[in-house]
Amino acid sequence: MDRTTVEWRGYWPAAPTPFEEDGAIAESTFRAVLEQYVADGVHGVLINGSAGEWWVQSDAERHRVAEIAVEAVAGRIPVLVGCTDFTAEQVIAHAAHAATIGASGALSTPPPYAHPTQEEVLAFYRAIDAAAELPLVAYNWPRGTAVEISLDTARRIAELDHVVAIKNSTADWDLVIDYIEALADEVRIFSSLINPRGLAILRELGGDGYIDGGGLGAPFAVPFFEALWRDDLPTAREHAATYARLMSGLVEADFGGRFGSPSSQLKAAMKLLGQSGGEVRPPQQPTIDRERVDGLASVLRDVGLLV
Repeated sequence: MDRTTVEWRGYWPAAPTPFEEDGAIAESTFRAVLEQYVADGVHGVLINGSAGEWWVQSDAERHRVAEIAVEAVAGRIPVLVGCTDFTAEQVIAHAAHAATIGASGALSTPPPYAHPTQEEVLAFYRAIDAAAELPLVAYNWPRGTAVEISLDTARRIAELDHVVAIKNSTADWDLVIDYIEALADEVRIFSSLINPRGLAILRELGGDGYIDGGGLGAPFAVPFFEALWRDDLPTAREHAATYARLMSGLVEADFGGRFGSPSSQLKAAMKLLGQSGGEVRPPQQPTIDRERVDGLASVLRDVGLLV
């Protein structure tokens, strides 16, 4: 497998997992979130990623969330299942389940908390690849793992049989460009490129899309990519500027939230927009502080999402 195995590109939300106030998975709400994404025209969806709060779910709950997503989307867009866990064996088990239910692919970061060396990161992905059935996405996520996948390690991961894409969520802009220059001909590259600099990189160097923490940016990101693909650069620039203004108002340079933890902030914003994202699970707490909610509303209002 390589980048030609899949046709993945464009704007993919990393979906939240909605919870009820008692902590149960809000299945009907989750279906509504996915239906909203399809209506928004997104080009794929990731579930059980960072925005999906995978770490507060049991294995059975994670698998149920994946089943709901594949069933609800019903082949209209690709469904990528986040399989991140602490050991390769656990990731392999999640990916095997994703394959049995008809998911499009599986994604994993390096093991969280472990602070593995580059050699250990490579060994981790080699073990997952050896057992894989689905196309795989390697995820460079220093904020969540405290480990940056170096360019040399990324090259070697890209050579693995089932790896078709890399999601590169790093604050190191030089490394974003390095990944694209070195690897975009071999694997799909998803990075935060919906901004004026990113437009130039997409046009001149490559890159395929962005997997975003929630779908708040869909009204700008979907038309951005579609304008880019038809070479309508003025329209692409306009949407890129608005999306970048939204993200700079919501997200810190290291991908943290400005008004709360990322999932709490996302779900608070969805409530302001009349889109139920459910509740968060502890240790995260809902964003209810009036000053923070007002700041969040101001950002949404500035880009025209909240009237």
